Amino acid sequence: MAKAMKIAIVDDEKDMRQSIGQWLALSGFDTETFASAEEALREVGADYPGIVISDIRMPGMDGMTFLKKLMSIDSGLPVIMITGHGDVPMAVEAMRVGAFDFLEKPFNPDQMTALCKRATAHRRLMLDNRQLRRELGDGSAVMKKLIGTSAEMERLREDILDLGQADGHVLIDGETGTGKTLVAHALHAVGARAGKPFSLISCAAYEEEELSRRLFGPMEEGGTQPLIEKARGGTLVLEDIEALSEPLQARLLTYINDQGTPAETRVVAISNLQEQGKTCEDVLRSDLFYRLAALRITPPPLRTRGDDTLILFTKLSEQFADEYGCDAPAVTAQEAAQLLQAPWPGNVRQLINVAERAVLQNRRGSGTIASLLMADNDEVQPVMTTEGKPLKEYVEAFERMLIDNTMRRHKGSIVSVMEELCLPRRTLNEKMAKYGLARADYI
Repeated sequence: MAKAMKIAIVDDEKDMRQSIGQWLALSGFDTETFASAEEALREVGADYPGIVISDIRMPGMDGMTFLKKLMSIDSGLPVIMITGHGDVPMAVEAMRVGAFDFLEKPFNPDQMTALCKRATAHRRLMLDNRQLRRELGDGSAVMKKLIGTSAEMERLREDILDLGQADGHVLIDGETGTGKTLVAHALHAVGARAGKPFSLISCAAYEEEELSRRLFGPMEEGGTQPLIEKARGGTLVLEDIEALSEPLQARLLTYINDQGTPAETRVVAISNLQEQGKTCEDVLRSDLFYRLAALRITPPPLRTRGDDTLILFTKLSEQFADEYGCDAPAVTAQEAAQLLQAPWPGNVRQLINVAERAVLQNRRGSGTIASLLMADNDEVQPVMTTEGKPLKEYVEAFERMLIDNTMRRHKGSIVSVMEELCLPRRTLNEKMAKYGLARADYI
């Protein structure tokens, strides 16, 4: 669940800013009010997580000057201007400068709410895209999303770093829910094409004619560029490559061959065929397959990643608890063992569903993680335990999770953790070193 966007209300008239703030707060917005533009500028900066509503006529810095200042700080910030009777020409000028829209007094509160919903939706999308662009240009940020300490994940990160620096096209295959699209983002972010265009399309999402037009053009008048042009010099990701028809396979092969070596645009193909007992080699023409599979990478399934299951569950449940404004569920030793034993046919995607439901259950004060693991409905696949593991593995995994959770809760306070877990300092230090836990990560 996304957090509410903020609305900064700037008006020198106390009654006006309070009435707007109260109305918007009742409509579900997180509002803050300012008596002057100068006061607001101390709080509203680049990447402000919301929008601004400002009167045009104010003493000191007026609304137009305030708008120009905001546009110089963040040109993508939606600013709604409030105008009095006769100020419409000024409002039109404000739109030219960069205002999102304007409201003329006296305005309908419902009209204002609808306008704020449009503006905040626009802002959320812009901030999400801005963050994605930053991550695509920052390999370390994307790599941090590949969470886990298992040997399988260490190997995956090493493979991404190696293949990211290589120049050939890449095939990413593996089970559903293992993070293949995230791997594609990481390959782009750690390579020489970081910061250059990154375009992604699902080959299974469109009929052949529409897919051909989106990939290769020609686009309808007024449409955006075809993806092979948008991705020029960067990375073109084709999800569900197995859905590509024979004619489109031929066009893709021609496009790849025409680029020569080294390729101007890297093609990353993602296959989701494992569950069907087939491979990409079975469904793609052989010459295309061998061009795409010049380099190959397969994210590991969750059931092979050992303690990563508990690490991921802890992180995910904390994230959902923060979103829903409640506490993350405490995991018992028995539940930790069940999480470790589960085969996770839906992999990390399924674990995300279980973690979110566990947080919602905990907020209501009912239900257990075990009940979710045995759930039989459309959203959470039934999870039965597989063969057992040595007791030592369960004990160590639970111990690591317990220390990790306690360190997070006490924000790295060693003394508090020692007292809660009844551990002498030396023992705690030894166990933290054993499990790769560092105090600095929790402060």
